[in-house]
Amino acid sequence: MINRIKELEKLSVALEPNAEERTSLLKKVVQYTDTFLDNIEQMPTYVPTDDKGIGLYDSPISEDPIDIDEALKLLRHNVDRPGLNIGSDGYLAFIPGSGLYISALADYLAAVTNRYAGVFFASPGAVRMERLLLAWIADFIGYPKSAAGDLTSGGSIANLIGIVTARDAHDLKAIDFARSVVYLTKQTHHSVEKALRIAGLIECVKRIIPLDECYRMKSEALEDAILNDRKAGLNPWLVIATAGTTDTGAVDPLMSIADIAQTHRIWLHVDGAYGAAFALCDEGKRILKGLDRSDSLIIDPHKGFFLPFGSGAVLVRDGEKLQKTHHYDADYMQDQDRLASPDEISPADLSPELTRPFRGLRLWLPLKLAGVAPFRAALEEKLLLARYFYEKVQQIDGFGVGPYPDLSIVTYRYIPKRGDVNQFNRQLNHAVQQDGRVFLSSTLIDGKFTLRLAVLGFRAHLDTIDMAIEILEEKAKEIKRGLL
Repeated sequence: MINRIKELEKLSVALEPNAEERTSLLKKVVQYTDTFLDNIEQMPTYVPTDDKGIGLYDSPISEDPIDIDEALKLLRHNVDRPGLNIGSDGYLAFIPGSGLYISALADYLAAVTNRYAGVFFASPGAVRMERLLLAWIADFIGYPKSAAGDLTSGGSIANLIGIVTARDAHDLKAIDFARSVVYLTKQTHHSVEKALRIAGLIECVKRIIPLDECYRMKSEALEDAILNDRKAGLNPWLVIATAGTTDTGAVDPLMSIADIAQTHRIWLHVDGAYGAAFALCDEGKRILKGLDRSDSLIIDPHKGFFLPFGSGAVLVRDGEKLQKTHHYDADYMQDQDRLASPDEISPADLSPELTRPFRGLRLWLPLKLAGVAPFRAALEEKLLLARYFYEKVQQIDGFGVGPYPDLSIVTYRYIPKRGDVNQFNRQLNHAVQQDGRVFLSSTLIDGKFTLRLAVLGFRAHLDTIDMAIEILEEKAKEIKRGLL
């Protein structure tokens, strides 16, 4: 056995490169990323390819290693070449994520040091860093000191955490589900319904509240629905409001919804995955008035704070309710009771996750090295860029717009004098995407094929929006002339 152990040790040491090997690997990886960033402004935002990265299959996982140059070549050709370059300034689709370089350095530090941020005694500094960040978010949102939360992988898990906390706070049991009512709209993100299903709440009555002409929840219709449900012997318990819908960027009337929720003792959960970060700037705080009155909310730092993907957050006004839902005990974790501080709560007691990465560093480091001011400025800039696009695109003959943007999403479409309007806009959308300089997306609103611009990436500035407008005008003219 000893001989076999020593033999296996000789093979396994390949997992630990020495100092010289680390220097060589790091140099080549940094050179690769520097080349990517140095050329990002010249790179297409979208590259459609026939192979779609299938070349990866020609190099299957095997017993034999390859060198770093070959690995980076596979990465460059099959992963970083085809598809969307989401870090590009021209990525104006869906909800953009940017990928701050400083956050990437933070991820490198977090991965190498590999601190375990799930339990306080294992890495008290990491846990305190995440608590500091959540307190900072709670402060600019306007939540009280009693709030608690967790940094998550994104909005979907954050919504799930908020919903199960609301379920337990209202002491809902399985026997109650079929008569318990959730209020939402057609613009509510699908992750909410998914969270309801995962949380075992699929039997709940889902009441779809009508929208106004700007695609915001009608608060008076919400109150009517609650009163009618109470009269019918049902149990209204949860309202889902949205601070920045994915389709149109609409912000529900949070103040009036909060009044209704408070009057009827209903939990108010706000999905602010996209929009809540705008509360950091004065104009955004005005638009989001009432956000601070919610019982729980979510926010995605990989959206409004420009972090790499995999950055979400949930906050609950009454932190004790969050802990009550997610606290756990296990015999093999008994050491934490002896080693932990009685005043510190572990993230694993505030979330479904036990094993989790050290997410806080990717937000803490850019905030510390850049300060808050550039983030605040960038968010206000995106609000103004959306308004600028809204005004400018209307000046192009044939283009019409949807509602004035609440945040940084604009809906619009081209109205040809003849022919199928939906088909024209499908063709226009495809032409812009295939051009590759910018990438715009579409949605269906009231059955109409609608184009949408979402400006949120930190690299998108005035020249980006001007370029998007020029491309839209150019492609619309080409389609009308039959050139596309």
